[in-house]
Amino acid sequence: MVSRAERAWHALEAVPDPEIPVVSIRELGILREINDLDGELEVVITPTYSGCPAMGQIEDDVRAALAANGLRGTVVTRLAPAWTTDWITPPAREKLREFGIAPPHALQPANLVRFARPAADNEVDVTCPRCGSANTTETSHFSSTACKALYKCLDCLEPFDYFKPY
Repeated sequence: MVSRAERAWHALEAVPDPEIPVVSIRELGILREINDLDGELEVVITPTYSGCPAMGQIEDDVRAALAANGLRGTVVTRLAPAWTTDWITPPAREKLREFGIAPPHALQPANLVRFARPAADNEVDVTCPRCGSANTTETSHFSSTACKALYKCLDCLEPFDYFKPY
């Protein structure tokens, strides 16, 4: 018999991220845990950063997906441990690339990029998701969302987002 928690994982598997709908909240690592506490489901989510404006929508989408599958539960936002781009699954990284967003590099001291770090200090080669060229430049440290930077490929001349690692 399938447990309520397993049913909830299945129900939430396809809930898209509101800002990047080609990936799910589970693939991004936002969906952290589902606990069955004496018959009451608790769904734990972690924002990509503490001020993420999409969290309210994500909570609503989680509740709606549960309800559509005959389940109810509370949604808990947990800030610790802090979300990291290392939680993004390999298939989600490929989906980001196919969507035109350069996926984040793995976090290592040599290429750690933070929001406040000046672009001139960025030692990471960001590859264009359209043509594959590493001949790119950061044009703005912030893009459509705070977790992405705006880049331009100097070969195909296309602008693209880069999902910053943190």
